[in-house]
Amino acid sequence: MTSLDDLPVRADLRGKSPYGAPQKAVPVALNVNENTHQIPENVARDIVQSLAVAVLGVNRYPDREFGQLRASLASYLGHGLTGDNLWAANGSNEVLQQVLQAFGGPGRSLLGFDPTYSMYPLLADGTGTRWIGAPRDADFELSPETAVAAIREHDPDIVFLCSPNNPTGTPLSIDTIEAVYDAARGMVVVDEAYAEFAPDGTPSALTLLPGRDRLMVSRTMSKAFAFAGVRLGYLAAAPAVTDALRLVRLPYHLSALTQAAAVAALRHSDEMLAMVDDIRQQRDRIVSRLGELGYRPYRSESNFVLFGGVRDPHAVFEALLERGILVRDLAIDGCLRVSAGTEAETTAFLDALADVDSTA
Repeated sequence: MTSLDDLPVRADLRGKSPYGAPQKAVPVALNVNENTHQIPENVARDIVQSLAVAVLGVNRYPDREFGQLRASLASYLGHGLTGDNLWAANGSNEVLQQVLQAFGGPGRSLLGFDPTYSMYPLLADGTGTRWIGAPRDADFELSPETAVAAIREHDPDIVFLCSPNNPTGTPLSIDTIEAVYDAARGMVVVDEAYAEFAPDGTPSALTLLPGRDRLMVSRTMSKAFAFAGVRLGYLAAAPAVTDALRLVRLPYHLSALTQAAAVAALRHSDEMLAMVDDIRQQRDRIVSRLGELGYRPYRSESNFVLFGGVRDPHAVFEALLERGILVRDLAIDGCLRVSAGTEAETTAFLDALADVDSTA
């Protein structure tokens, strides 16, 4: 039987591994930062009604420019943005891939700060862009000085900043983002996939967009909007950036059903985001209890917590899995990561972890 090694795969992809978060049927899955809260029933009904209308027209191609969706996203974000500033695709991963297709490629480089979102180097590989992983400060923080020093050393064509950072949850200051933009000669992307989970009043990189035509801010509806299965990511930037992304997008890349579902959900943004407060409470509860159990939770403004002080992460991962709890072993020394679930799921995790400790 033919194997991957027998095929004429691009030389620069040989030996690479695809993205691979574990997918297991367990009672409590807290490993991929999903929003475990279900969509409110009245919102779900409106989405279904919108889909029923849209499906009557699926014999025709969808709106290639997804104008209604872009206007809805602009209204949701505010900050004086219009539809011309917005772009969307099938998840923020596709948005970032299109950024690399337009501004990266062979002979160009992408700089990020490790550890960070594992898809960044994979997207770089897929587009022939050279990945550069620069170090962070202690406790996974990133100061303006550290970030600027890496830019001056490597002179990248593109910089990806994850804010808050995945997988560590570390917030990123506006000062660092400004410093990176001023130091970089190329495009700067601030990935705000988890921005809605930050404390109220936390400034977004969206505030920096005016007058900064090389800056892009990406978001997703997968997390705060509990829309992971719909696949809708988006980006805010200068209109010229969206023009560049048109050059690489596939024709009609957003289905009529995806557009209809997203527009309907955005009509109910207040209700959809009401669950965010509960998730924050569960995250903070996890942080507090982990400290009581003797672990070291790192600073997080996302919907998950990375915690250190785990003597044998693989053993603890397996012990939790035996109890029906799935967390994430990221191969970060002495660390595991857990998503904030519902109150019941969070309780199940904390009780199971305490039980693991007592039997270790």
